[in-house]
Amino acid sequence: MVRQRSIFSFFLVLMATFLISCGGPGVAVAPPTYTAVQLEKIQAYVPEIQAVRDRSQELTTLIKRGDWINVRNFTHGPITEARLNLTYVTSNLLPKDQPKARQITRDLFNDLVKLDKATSAGNSQVALNNSQAVFAEIDKFFQLLPQTNSEAEAS
Repeated sequence: MVRQRSIFSFFLVLMATFLISCGGPGVAVAPPTYTAVQLEKIQAYVPEIQAVRDRSQELTTLIKRGDWINVRNFTHGPITEARLNLTYVTSNLLPKDQPKARQITRDLFNDLVKLDKATSAGNSQVALNNSQAVFAEIDKFFQLLPQTNSEAEAS
């Protein structure tokens, strides 16, 4: 009789383990998506950031000419505003993209600091390399942004 009880208990434990392991969340969770408000906030800043990105050649020309005052004005003006806009956009990205966006913004800041030091020293080559790095960071950030319907139709 004792042996039958232990065998019966063993089968109950196996059946309970099997049922628990097969069970899981019954409802599938939808992946996070952008709300209309988030898209609107993001799209409000994109043109300003893109305008700075489009002026990359202007900064390169200023560096090649050695026009350090205007290089510093450019980095402390439009590029710094673009960096601030990147920070505003980051909080409206999907949670999985926010850490990447923060890292890109930090890298952009570090590149700006290096660019400013090179500008102060009058080092054209280092300034050119760091200006290219700044705009590469902006390009990386654009890859994290959601594609809107107007962009999808254009591609």
